[in-house]
Amino acid sequence: MSLTLREMAVEVLSTADPLQKTSLSRAHAARWKAAREAGDALELGRREPPDFPARPSSPALLDPRNVPKRKPGTPEGRTAMLHAIAHIELNAVDLHWDMVARFPDTEFPMGFYDDWVKAADEESKHFMLLSDCLASYDSHYGALHAHAGMWQAASDTAEDIMGRLAVVPMVLEARGLDVTPGMIKLFQQAKDTQTVDALQVIYSEEVSHVAYGSKWFHFLCGRENADPKEAFHTLVQRYFHSKLRPPFNEEKRAEAGIAPDFYWPLTETPPALS
Repeated sequence: MSLTLREMAVEVLSTADPLQKTSLSRAHAARWKAAREAGDALELGRREPPDFPARPSSPALLDPRNVPKRKPGTPEGRTAMLHAIAHIELNAVDLHWDMVARFPDTEFPMGFYDDWVKAADEESKHFMLLSDCLASYDSHYGALHAHAGMWQAASDTAEDIMGRLAVVPMVLEARGLDVTPGMIKLFQQAKDTQTVDALQVIYSEEVSHVAYGSKWFHFLCGRENADPKEAFHTLVQRYFHSKLRPPFNEEKRAEAGIAPDFYWPLTETPPALS
C-alpha cells in the first residue's frame, strides 16, 4: 500500500540522519511528481507531524549568541559559513515537509502541495551540494556547533498557516536573498568554484521558495478578504521576535512578489515609502 503525501512528509520529519533524510525527501518528491504527471490521484491523507523533527546527535545546538564566530576570510571561516548554510538548508527541508503535513484543515488547491514538495526537494539538493562543499574543506555537517533557534518559527506558527507563510518563506527565506550575493562574492575571492556554483544554484531556486510563500499568503488573504500588507505586518510583529534588518535585495524580493512596503515598515528606522 503506497504512502499518502502526509505520511511521506512525516517519514522525512522523523528521519534523523541528514543524508538519509534528504535522500528520502528527494525520493518522496519524485514519487509525488511522477504521480501528478501521470494523472494518478495520490491521497493527501492525514498524519500528525512531530512537534520537532528528528535530528542527529551532532551538531550540538547552541543559543545563537554562543555559536563561535570565525573570520570569513580564512579557510576555517569559510568552513563555518558552509556549515551554517547547510544547517539552514536541512531545517528548510523539514520546514517545507511540515508545511505539507501540518495544516490538513485548511483547504488548498493541489498546486500548494506541488510547490512545497518541490521546495523540499530543492532544499534537499542544496544540503547535498553543501555537504560536498564541506567535504572539500575536509569537514562535514555536524563537525561544528549550530544555531538552536532554527525551528522556533515553526513552533510559534504551528497553529497558524498564515503566520507560517508570513514568517518562514516571506521573512526568513527572503533574508537568504539579501545575504547570498555577498557569500558568493566571498567564495569567488577565494577561487572556490565548487561552492560558488552551489550557492548560485541555491540563490536561483530560493527566489521560487519565497514566491511560493507570497503566492499562498495572498491566496489566503483573498479568501478571507484581508489586506495582505496589513495582515503581513500584524503576523510578523506577532511571531518574528526582532526587527527586519536592511540592506534588502529589493530586486529579488520583487521577483518573488514582495514589495518594499511589506518589509521596510518593519525595520527600526523605515524610510518614507510613497
